[in-house]
Amino acid sequence: MSSEPHGATRARSATTPGTTSTPRPPLRSLLFVPGLRTDWLPKARAAGADAVVLDLEDAVPAPDKPLARARVAEALAKAAAQPDGGMALFVRVNPLDAWAGAEELRAVVRPGLAGVVLPKVHTAADVRLADRLIGWCEHEHGLPAGTTALVPLLESARALHDAYDIAAAAPRVAHVGALTAPGGDVERAVGYRWSPQGTETLALRSRVLLDVRAAGAPGPVTGLWTDITDLTGLRAFAEQNRALGYEGMMAIHPTHVPVINEVFAPTPEELDRCARLVAAVEAAQRDGVGALTFEGRMVDEAMAETARAVLARHGHG
Repeated sequence: MSSEPHGATRARSATTPGTTSTPRPPLRSLLFVPGLRTDWLPKARAAGADAVVLDLEDAVPAPDKPLARARVAEALAKAAAQPDGGMALFVRVNPLDAWAGAEELRAVVRPGLAGVVLPKVHTAADVRLADRLIGWCEHEHGLPAGTTALVPLLESARALHDAYDIAAAAPRVAHVGALTAPGGDVERAVGYRWSPQGTETLALRSRVLLDVRAAGAPGPVTGLWTDITDLTGLRAFAEQNRALGYEGMMAIHPTHVPVINEVFAPTPEELDRCARLVAAVEAAQRDGVGALTFEGRMVDEAMAETARAVLARHGHG
């Protein structure tokens, strides 16, 4: 696939004709479930996952991939027939390096699917190829253009370096960020030595987040925490990512979901403070005052706009 200089992608609208940018709700938790185990979906729903990623890649042995694909397609059809307005379904497909990948997209891009998680992305050209293929699949099933989100996984040094171009390559790109699990593709590509504190990847996660925000891709998420029993470490890592500006995390076990959801959701007290701050600023503006002291801090329209965004993101706008 062709490559481009960093910064070559100028706008998220420069993609397949007819593709539109569909609003994407924020996702606090995206729980991986093996494609063979669609019977685990009720457990994921019970755990409170905002989304599930049905995995057709690493979680499925090669001989079992056709069966997993069939089970995933069946689960999507069931979700389309019986929507509950709750947990979103994503599918991690195999890399698009052969026609088999295109056929896999045809099998899963259908009603009931919220998005495609694309592994082994290296450049923006990979995203544009996936965008076109997904667009054709949407047309085939009568779905509005841009319905299906695309989540590129940045698993190489090149992809992490080109995070802005990748995030800006298509309007359907969403929920992209730096995944820095121990022992995985990113550790091998970058060469860091993972620690529970995450200090060795803090700058990496921060820079990728800034690139994604600059590109305008919504709902950036990060991860992963692979220690199933260490919920204290998970909480600390999640809080660090929330402080950076990420909106959610990917997860590998249902017990991680409640912790992640709690960290990435504002408390009722925080929402109440946002509402009071907006009301105070708007009242001051009606009196011709631009800045005021609110609960011991100086606030103005910029702080009010941030508070409005929090309220809107969490259904209180």
